[in-house]
This record gives sequence, C-alpha cells and structure tokens, in this order.
Amino acid sequence: MSSILSEPHFHSEEAAYAFVEARIWPEGAVCPHCGGFERIGKMGGKSTRIGTYKCYQCRKPFTVKVGTVFEASHVPMHLWLQAMFLLSSSKKGISANQLHRTLGVTLKTAWFMAHRVREAMRLVGFEPMGGAGSIVEADETYFGDKEHVTKRTKKGKSGLSGKRAIIALVERGGSARTFFVERADKVTVTSIVSANIARESRLMTDESKLYGSALDHVDSHEAVRHASGEYARGDVNTNTVEGYFSVFKRGMKGIYQHCSEKHLHRNRPVLAALRGGRHFPNGVTLSLALRSRRWFGRRFWARSSGVGAGATRTRSGLSRRASLPARR
Repeated sequence: MSSILSEPHFHSEEAAYAFVEARIWPEGAVCPHCGGFERIGKMGGKSTRIGTYKCYQCRKPFTVKVGTVFEASHVPMHLWLQAMFLLSSSKKGISANQLHRTLGVTLKTAWFMAHRVREAMRLVGFEPMGGAGSIVEADETYFGDKEHVTKRTKKGKSGLSGKRAIIALVERGGSARTFFVERADKVTVTSIVSANIARESRLMTDESKLYGSALDHVDSHEAVRHASGEYARGDVNTNTVEGYFSVFKRGMKGIYQHCSEKHLHRNRPVLAALRGGRHFPNGVTLSLALRSRRWFGRRFWARSSGVGAGATRTRSGLSRRASLPARR
C-alpha cells in the first residue's frame, strides 16, 4: 500500500497545477479578471510559466493562483499542497518550525504559508448551528495568561481575570466554533448563543450561571451538575465540547509551546475545520478544502518591520478581491 504523499501532485509542479485546477475550475478555466470562460486558451512556449492561461475577452493572462491564497507566492505549488496536507491532517496542528524542517523552506516562508492556509480555513457567512432535533454543547475554558495581568495571588499565579477566555460551541456529529473573548460574562455568552445557534436546537451545558439566559434563544436548555459529581444524565452531557477543548490545549502545549494573545485566534479555523472533516480520509479532506469558495478572494499579507530573524514587530493585513462570478 503506497503512501498518499507519493501522489504525483505532491512532487510534480505540472501535476500540482492540474490537481488544483480540477478542483477550483471543475467546469473549465474562468478568467478571474472579467469572469469570461468562452474564449480562453492555455499558453505554451519555453518561457511561459506553468499553468498560464490567456483570456481573449479582456486580453489578460492568469493562472489558477489568482485570487486565492497562492497568489503572489514564489513557493512551488507542490510545496503548497504538501503544506495544506500537513495542516489538514494534523489533528493538533503543526508549527511553522516543523513545516520549515519538513518542506525545506525558510522559517519566515513556513510561517507565512501556515497563516495563509489558516486564513483560508476561516468560516465566512456561516449559518446558525444545529436545528430541529440537533444537540449543541457549549462550554468555556481559560488558557494561558493575558499579555497584561493586573491581579495575581500570593503565590504569583493569575486568577481567571488574568487568563484568556475561550468559548466553544460544538454540534454533536457536526461542526464546531470557537470564540476568544476579552471576558466571559453572561452578556457575552448570551450574544454568542443567540447569534450562532438555531432556535430549534437543544443546548447542553454545565451548571455555570453564564448560560442562565440561554433558554430564551433555544428550544431547550439542559445542564449537568459537575459540582455534584454528575457528568451525564441520559443524553445530557458536555463530553463532546470538553474533548474539543482537550485537543486544543494539547496542541497549544505540545505543538506550539507558546502562542501570543494576538495570534491565538489564528489557530481556531484549523481546529474547527479538522473537526468538520475528521471522518474523511486525508486526501478527501484536501480536495474538499480546495473546492471551498473560502479560498477565493483571500490574500493574506504580512509585512515585517525589520529584516532577519531579529525582527519582532509584524503588521498583518488581509486584502480581498471581488469574489469570482458564477459560471454562466
């Protein structure tokens, strides 16, 4: 049995472009500049870049990378696919240092590639979770100290007010969403529940008072009392969301070692996407990721304020192109 990493698109640049084109353009090439598809030809010649097409309606050349996270990158396409595969198949994530060692690129390039892929995995225009008969579990946790801790105990430890608050919603047998908030209070939790969970859903939490007003926004609200030693009552439990937090914390402690507060939210899309595709084989997960419309219009730029490894200040931004028009 051969390894999936022996597939041609992970090693050949021509095969890599063909693999991406088949998933982003399933019905044929579409010009990202004018939206035309009728008068498009593939360019040849010794000096022509791989995968270059020309639209004879607007007279502009293009490749499948235009308007996606691959645009304006000098990294070969087959290395992009290797990075995507590693990120989409690693349950607890993969660090930029590991990508740097595995792919043979510089650390700055690996960091940049990882952030582009994570940004492309972020949900856009999502619908409410759950629905009639569906169960959504909610819970909150605290991980790592904030950048500025104002209160500490006599032993020098920070209380919950000095920790980073994280709220998660997990649909049983479905997707998950994570929210990093400045403070986990009743108002914040209620707004997250009302905006992200369908009113017909069943909500299950622990006995925390943060969810006291949740019943106004869902069909039913049931809770288990952990303080009394109750962890399950029939189908009422929070085991799914607690397992989700367990994977998140193991990844943060074991894979990344440290993550600053300003970058903590960037690991959220990967974990949620991995949960959504956890039942698919790795190759299928990669194909589904490339088919997603979330790749279009996403160009993540990071401009370092210094040169070399000593540069510490980084300004990140996101430039969006207009979404590609639907094929007529």
